[in-house]
Parts: sequence; structure tokens; C-alpha cells
Amino acid sequence: MTPLPRISGNKCIAALRRAGFEKDRQTGSHVILVRFEQYGRAVVPVHKELGPGLLRSIIRQAGMTVEEFVELL
Repeated sequence: MTPLPRISGNKCIAALRRAGFEKDRQTGSHVILVRFEQYGRAVVPVHKELGPGLLRSIIRQAGMTVEEFVELL
């Protein structure tokens, strides 16, 4: 299993945008990203560092594997 890197919310958003996600809206510090072709939705908090459990949850929401996500960083 690929280990999860320690990244910020903004880096996570940038990686998801490379995967085809677009910013739908923002509520407070939480950015909601959507992808229409292969429908997916992910909610990413804009924090300095995302914990490993939270990052794994975001990757799961996006319908990706950890390996696919790490390649986008």
C-alpha cells in the first residue's frame, strides 16, 4: 500500500483539479469539487495539513485509489 503524503488542502484541491474536478462552491473553509464526466464529488477543507484519515476519505469520495492520487501530486 502506498503511504499517504502530508499535504495541505490547497495541494489536494490542485491534484483533484488535474483529475478533472472543478470547484462547485465553497462554504466557509470547505471547498466542494465536482466532476461531471465520471460523476464524482469531494469536499476538501482548506487546512494547512490534512490528516491521513481525512485524506483517505477525500480520495475515496473522489472515486480514486491512493496510487492514482499520489501520481497527480
